Formats: sequence, structure tokens, C-alpha cells
Amino acid sequence: MHYLLVEKLFLLFFSLVLMQGCSQKVTVQALVPAEVERVSHTKKVAVVNFKNDSIGVSRKIETTLAKVKINNKNYFTLISRRDFNKIIQEQKLQSSALSSKNSSVKFGEIVSAEAIISGDVHYPRAEDSYYYARRVRCLDEKCQKLSRYTVRCIKRIVSLNVDIRIVDVTKGDIIFADTFSRERAYRHCSDDTNALPSSRMVAQHFAKSIADEFVYKLTPHYRTFEVELLDEPDLDYSDKEEDLLKYALVYIEKKRYNKAEELLIRLIDMTDSKSYVPFYDLGVIYEARGKYKQAKEYYEYAQNLMLAPVDEIDEAVERIDRLIREEQKSMEQLNR
Repeated sequence: MHYLLVEKLFLLFFSLVLMQGCSQKVTVQALVPAEVERVSHTKKVAVVNFKNDSIGVSRKIETTLAKVKINNKNYFTLISRRDFNKIIQEQKLQSSALSSKNSSVKFGEIVSAEAIISGDVHYPRAEDSYYYARRVRCLDEKCQKLSRYTVRCIKRIVSLNVDIRIVDVTKGDIIFADTFSRERAYRHCSDDTNALPSSRMVAQHFAKSIADEFVYKLTPHYRTFEVELLDEPDLDYSDKEEDLLKYALVYIEKKRYNKAEELLIRLIDMTDSKSYVPFYDLGVIYEARGKYKQAKEYYEYAQNLMLAPVDEIDEAVERIDRLIREEQKSMEQLNR
């Protein structure tokens, strides 16, 4: 019993040390501009049938595009597939021929699209190889006697490549062109209960993954990251000042930012604006609120007060400038 008690006390002490060593963090969500800039000028799009598309890549892309909403508004306007299929029949166009740039421009003009998305799907490949795996089993209840044996296994590597292009109908040039590749290995032995997936089943999963990655490149999107708070005084704080910092951090953890801001401003007044900690933590609060210009002001106040370098502050000043640029670019893309 004595040893158990000592062990429990040691574990408790160790846990408290770890907790003290971990800085408190705030989650920030920031809007990032689309990787493919020109797509923001061509949001009225049509997705034509891809060549050799037996797994429905084009339909998955179309569905994913239709679901994109930013600030509760659709980012893309999709030309109805029913409408342009009718036009294809009336104009006696071959859907498979629309992957060429000239054909895409002609078709886009007919359906009043600003951009045409087309592509080629390379048939999914599956390569099987065989090997043997060793196994051990008990021959009695107490497992004192063992038996070693081998089982036959199969390793299946499934791969898929999809070429995707976006043509600007007005300018008649290619906005985007890239090949998306997926590959994954599966194993199955004769004593396994789960079946080995077919190449077609895996390809369907790959098609959805490729559609998601492709659309992600075309749209502004939110990314989430964490920012560390400063939780230790940089000056010789009085007991009252330490309490202000401590409780401000408690309110930040509870996302009660208004109350935390009030306490941090009082701390700034009590330290005659000489402590960089409350300025920095105020910057984090405003960054978490998405108010980057105010956050930048507080971070720069903190940076001006520090003598020795403080990594958190230097990183914050650099990060907030980047966030301001990204937000401005994202808003330009959204408002086009």
C-alpha cells in the first residue's frame, strides 16, 4: 500500500509539472485565398463529362462545387448538366471531344459559361503480389505449447491518375491544368476476416478525394491554428497585477473575451504601459476575433516594449501581416 501511495503521489506531481509547462493556447480561424487566383473571375462554370470516366469523377467535382458556400452564399454558379446535355445533342457535339481547348471555348460560349472544367481519367490500376506471413498459435489452454505456421497473403497496390483542366471561355486560354494522383496499398491474408477491396471500390474513394482536393484549390477557405498566450509576467508584478493576468487567462480560456480584455487593460494601466505581456495577450484576443488591424497594433506595442527577443511576439507580428494580406485577397476573390 505504501508503494502504491508513493506512486500515485509521484504521478500527480508529474502531471502538475507537465500542466505548468504547457502554455495556454487560443484557436484562431483565418480566411485563406484560393490557390488558383483566376478562378475568382470565372465563377460561372460548366463541368463536362471527363474522358474514360467510369467512376464519376466529373459528377463528384460538380457536386462538390455546388456545395461550396462562404458566408452562407454559393461561391460558384453551375450550369445545369441537363441544359448543356440538351445543347450537346442539339448541336451534335461529342461530349468526349469537349476536353480540347477550342471545343471547350465553343461550348462555353453556347451555354454562357465563363469557364469549362474537363479532364481525362486514366483507368484505375491494381497490381497484386503474393507473399507468406508467419503465425503462432497455442496448442493448449495455458499456451505452453506453440505451433508456428505460415499463411498465404496478397498485397494489392491501387493507383489512379486524373488530368483536370479549366479553360477560360472569354480569353480562350487554360487557367489551370494538373494531374491528380492517388495510390494505396492493401494487404489480405488467408486467415483474415475482412475482404480485399476491389480496385473499382478504391477508385471511387480516390475520385471523391481528388474532387475535394481540386475544389479546395479553387476556393477561399478557412484554416484553423493555435496561438500561444504569454502567461508569465515580464516585470516584477504585484500580487494584484498577477491576479489580473491570471484571471484574464481564465476568461480567455472560457472565450469571455470582453471580460479578459477589461482585465488586461487594467493591467496595462497598473504597470504604466511598460509590460509587453498584456499587450501581446490583447493582440491574441483580437486575432481570435478576426480583427487583425487591432491585433497588429497590440502586437507592435508589445514588440516595442521588449528588450530581449520574444519568439511569440516576433512570430505574431509576422503572422498578422500575412493574415491581413490573405484576408484582403480573399475578400477581393469573394466580391468579384
